[in-house]
Amino acid sequence: MTTETMFDAIRIAKEKLDSEIADGPLFPTVTPQEIRSYLCSHYDFSTPGNVNEIGADVERMMRSWHVQVTHPRYFGLFNPSVTLASVVADTLVAMHNPQLASWRTSPAANEIERHTLSWLAGKFGFADTAACFTTGGAEANLSAVAVALTKSFPRYGGKGLRSLHAAPTIYLSTEAHHSFNKIAHVTGLGRDAVRRVATDHDLKMDLADLARRVEEDRENGFAPFMVVGSAGTTVAGAIDPLQDLAQFCRSEGLWFHADAAWGGAAVLSPTLKAHLAGIELADSITCDAHKWFSVPVGAGMFFCRHPDAVREAFHADNSYMPHAHDAVADPYTTSIQWSRRFIGLKLFFSLAHEGEAGCVARIEHQTRMGCLLRASLKRSGWRIANSTPLPLVCFTRDGLDVGKFLAALQRAQIAWMSEVRLRDTPAIRACVTSFRTTEADIAWVVGEMNRIARTKDRYET
Repeated sequence: MTTETMFDAIRIAKEKLDSEIADGPLFPTVTPQEIRSYLCSHYDFSTPGNVNEIGADVERMMRSWHVQVTHPRYFGLFNPSVTLASVVADTLVAMHNPQLASWRTSPAANEIERHTLSWLAGKFGFADTAACFTTGGAEANLSAVAVALTKSFPRYGGKGLRSLHAAPTIYLSTEAHHSFNKIAHVTGLGRDAVRRVATDHDLKMDLADLARRVEEDRENGFAPFMVVGSAGTTVAGAIDPLQDLAQFCRSEGLWFHADAAWGGAAVLSPTLKAHLAGIELADSITCDAHKWFSVPVGAGMFFCRHPDAVREAFHADNSYMPHAHDAVADPYTTSIQWSRRFIGLKLFFSLAHEGEAGCVARIEHQTRMGCLLRASLKRSGWRIANSTPLPLVCFTRDGLDVGKFLAALQRAQIAWMSEVRLRDTPAIRACVTSFRTTEADIAWVVGEMNRIARTKDRYET
């Protein structure tokens, strides 16, 4: 089989799968015991199996026993439909299995990643940037905390937290991602080091409360060192006042990290990028390609405008790794990971295939579908509970039992949405994560939700 034939086979298989998923059920009806019993009875690994039969069986399990996140009516968490080019790229990576820890082992792969990251860093307004692909946003956020600690406390890298004169503290809004709780745990800061700052009526970080918390902590003997601004929160899509936060951090000598894991892709869109004003002033940025860039998981990215601090945080000395080319640093010395998959090819391949304009078209299409969903819900008497330019809509209506209503949506295989709490009030969260979502999908889903809401006794059974 030639490479061209293989690509054509992937395209045909993907088109067929996309069509079947769009016409099929969204939700599985299965118990853990059912899956475990099936696996135990069919796969004890005592004898070899036929690869075609195994592949067909695994594909059946994935079709039957997964929520189909590439479905055009999956309005859930940030799990996108994926581009054909990114699927081809993942296949190539698996076939060649390059090791990106050292430059000399995989020079082409490392330079492809460097080129792709440099292009996107320029869109964020970063120059002379240290950047790397990560397994996801959590690792990118962890990288930011590690580098910020290294930059802020020179003794931290060698002596650890016990050498510091005061306990470091991190500041983020009550709506920010909870990966920072884990990060505080694993870095030794402790979860109590995370300060949750109040939000305003639009669920954006309240700058006055931030200033008050930082001042109080300093008076009480703590060592504030980092503020995290969200560019698209998970629950409501809120974008913190990034420019104001950057100015505050600069005046207070604090590291400013922008967590743009989902919303960062908006920087490419002429209609959205103004909402990210100030992100170019950040010390570091997290952005996930496996969210709004529509490539398979995992593909996070970490950008930092302090290359020296990155090298100090992640340097490693040994005699067994191939030495880097004189002009580059080996990735294992500038990132958390050591052995690493060629993560960046799926983003490179997707951008190369569709061009920047194609990527922007996907982002803006999903944004239009989010606006359409918001407007359609308003016209139908639903109350919108969040405010964001991003395609994420939280909504409810008087007398609605959110949990029972969502269960009714699932039983009828209408759409996948989730329950969230905004200001301690339950609401439905719908995020347009698929570039395959159409106006017809929006109209049908809203119509079905209206029908179910009118028959309250039915959805409560």
